[in-house]
Amino acid sequence: MKKILITGAAGFLGSHLCDRFIKEDYHVIGMDNFITGDKKNLSHLEGSRNFEFIEHDVTEFVNIERDLDYILHFASPASPIDYLKIPIQTLKVGSLGTHNLLGLAKAKKARILIASTSEVYGDPLVHPQTEDYYGNVNTIGPRGVYDEAKRFQESITMAYHRFHGLETRIVRIFNTYGPRMRLNDGRVIPAFMGQALRGEDLTIFGDGSQTRSFCYVDDQVEGIYKLLLSDYNLPVNIGNPHEITIKEFAEEIIKLTGTSQKVIYKDLPLNDPMQRQPDISLAKKLLDWEPKIDRAKGMKITFDFFKSLTEEELYKSEHKDFSGYIND
Repeated sequence: MKKILITGAAGFLGSHLCDRFIKEDYHVIGMDNFITGDKKNLSHLEGSRNFEFIEHDVTEFVNIERDLDYILHFASPASPIDYLKIPIQTLKVGSLGTHNLLGLAKAKKARILIASTSEVYGDPLVHPQTEDYYGNVNTIGPRGVYDEAKRFQESITMAYHRFHGLETRIVRIFNTYGPRMRLNDGRVIPAFMGQALRGEDLTIFGDGSQTRSFCYVDDQVEGIYKLLLSDYNLPVNIGNPHEITIKEFAEEIIKLTGTSQKVIYKDLPLNDPMQRQPDISLAKKLLDWEPKIDRAKGMKITFDFFKSLTEEELYKSEHKDFSGYIND
């Protein structure tokens, strides 16, 4: 049985990856310190003979006694609300944490896949974004703690690959959604759905002309799985190339939820990207991968998940200060 360590296992995407690799008959070791993850995301795996969990902060030395075949490094705050609240931890998990996991991979002779992000492109001047675009990033802006942590993460990963011959993979993840997203994390899908369920007006920052491209979580997991098992060591975009404006998306949410809220507009935050659309030509060619689940189906599943939350879960985010970063 192959053994895989998944950091950030209690997060939205990390928990879905745990499910997928258990389904593929791997022995999964999940690791998380719960700074943004939720124990509830892993509760269904309690008692599974193919799953074990270690509570640990990867910015501290990481040691696993048993052999490992693979490592997925997904530990990181992933929304502006998080990385504005904990900027130092965000930088540390991208730098120290990645260094620790690369060192572990080297010691175990394991293949490691690093979770990067479309944020390495910043507010892009190239559209759609291809892997050979270097980005347009404000290193000292409020989003820089996340953007630069991920850019450093890619650099040190390639250094380990080139200098130590380590088997490495890098996935650049574009906006992903689905069940287990945190309602109060400030990103556009849970924010809009939470506002709709609470009967609040939907808030757009800027004029709503910004674009995003949303990929359902099962499609994202399939792309990551295929990339891990591929022979390609340079970054690969995994996301849905179907682009939509934030204004159009708000209208879709109102229609989906059957509510009658207005859309209200507030000032655009600093360095909010105006465009997000992956070029997935490389993923199609290398991995024979492209998204299969259309937005209407994925959004219905996601909305049903949010509707199943308790009133306490629904309203605990009611007075959160989203700090103007609701468009992500």
